[in-house]
Amino acid sequence: MSVKPDALFIPLNIAVLTVSDTRDYANDTSGQLLVSRLLEAGHTLGERNLLKDDLYKIRAQVAAWIADDRIQVVLITGGTGFTGRDSTPEAVACLLDKQIDGFGELFRAISILDIGTSTVQSRALAGLSNGTLVCCLPGSTGACRTAWEGILAEQLDARHRPCNFVPHLKSVQACGTRA
Repeated sequence: MSVKPDALFIPLNIAVLTVSDTRDYANDTSGQLLVSRLLEAGHTLGERNLLKDDLYKIRAQVAAWIADDRIQVVLITGGTGFTGRDSTPEAVACLLDKQIDGFGELFRAISILDIGTSTVQSRALAGLSNGTLVCCLPGSTGACRTAWEGILAEQLDARHRPCNFVPHLKSVQACGTRA
């Protein structure tokens, strides 16, 4: 990671949503990995929720977080596959002001090292909406680890150069951050 020496770390307020028909908080290893990583990095867990794979419930939760002035980033794990119940991309895409095409492309490029050509079935995506970064990740713990280590750790760090997502996010006065 290229770090600007005089830049300060800015802790972000991040919400985590797990989309699953089979998991609960006790066995949600993907959501827990994201929570652990964001806290270890120095960010704040704004909220956490677990929902069944229902397009309208997902959309409603994400829309509420986008409208919430306290939430700067939404990380969603699950619901990005090809089964009939997988609807996270459809639930989220219409909420985005700008889609970040490179996010899904980079995720698939990185994950090919772990899962080979199965990466073509990933519908990982990200975008900005109302100053909130929304990232949709596959439901596996390995995929969440890949996304955090390969993309999110750097892009959620204001010190990362030549660019990162932090300047594009709404500021959160309540958390003492200014983006």
